[in-house]
Order: sequence, then C-alpha cells, then structure tokens
Amino acid sequence: MTAFVSLFRGINVGGHQKIRMDELKDLHESLGLKDVVTYIQSGNVVFTSDDADLAQLPAQIEDGFAKKFGFRVKVMVRTSAELSDIIANNPFQNQHTKESKWVVVMFLATRPERTAFEDLQKTYAGPEELCLIGQELYIYYANGIGRSKLTGTLIEKKLKTIGTGRNWNTILQLQKLIQR
Repeated sequence: MTAFVSLFRGINVGGHQKIRMDELKDLHESLGLKDVVTYIQSGNVVFTSDDADLAQLPAQIEDGFAKKFGFRVKVMVRTSAELSDIIANNPFQNQHTKESKWVVVMFLATRPERTAFEDLQKTYAGPEELCLIGQELYIYYANGIGRSKLTGTLIEKKLKTIGTGRNWNTILQLQKLIQR
C-alpha cells in the first residue's frame, strides 16, 4: 500500500473556486483511493492506494474533479517517500538565521530546465532566496510572502511549468498525516 498526497492548485484562494474538503474526500474515495484524509481548506488530501499509477494519478484526479465540480484545476501528487525527500532536502533547515514560517515549497507539475531556473534568478532580484531541487522550488521569503513581488505567476512563467505552494508548517503536518 503506497501513501500519497494530492495538492490542489487554485481552490479556496481568496474565496474563489470554493470546494468543501468533504467533497474532495468523496472525490478521492469515488476514484477507489483509500484512507482519505484532508488537511485545511487549501486542497491537501492524503490517501493510500494499492494499484495507483503515479504517472496517471494526477490526470485521473483532475478528470474526476472536472466531472464532479464542472471546472478544471491542476493537482500535484507526491508519494510519501517523495514528501520525505522534500522535507530532508530543504536547504533552509538548520540555519539559525532562517525562520521556518517563511519557507514555502512550490510543488511543480514538471521538472523545469536548469536554464529556466537561471533565467528566473537573473530576472528577479528581490530579497527571496530560491533553490530548485528536482521538481520542487524552495523559497525563503525573508520579508514574508504577503509583500513579496515574487508571485506564483512570475515563477510559473519563468520556469515554464505550473505549481502550487505550501508553507513549511503545512508540509510537516502532511507528513504526519501520511505516516499515520
């Protein structure tokens, strides 16, 4: 039995595309996924499956979502092992000058080209620190995310892929849920 987390992009943000978490749970169960648990309103779902194909799973969830709710959203899916690696690879951990509350991980739909990441770094000269590891972009928002000019739209445009961000606390809570 493999444990997974699905991270929905763009639901329940600023009162738009509102979806109740019990409806997301029902969606996952209708797709044959087991042990489904949601976490906070931003579209985080932990579940298990015996036979889910990670290559097909995001599309299956996205298609089921579109049928159930009448609009499309993207979902990033990671296994429990991938989530553990994401946590272990956080370049901002164990640095006494870095507060974990300012760390966000952007889970990307595809692995960006190194040149695209370099272009983002050249184009944007704000106080944020960026580190691309595999398919995740780690961001340290030194002055907080609310005032930052480093937006998801800019990141996606430069990296030529879409993603969804989660703060460090949410990621650690998802790890607890996935290990239950």
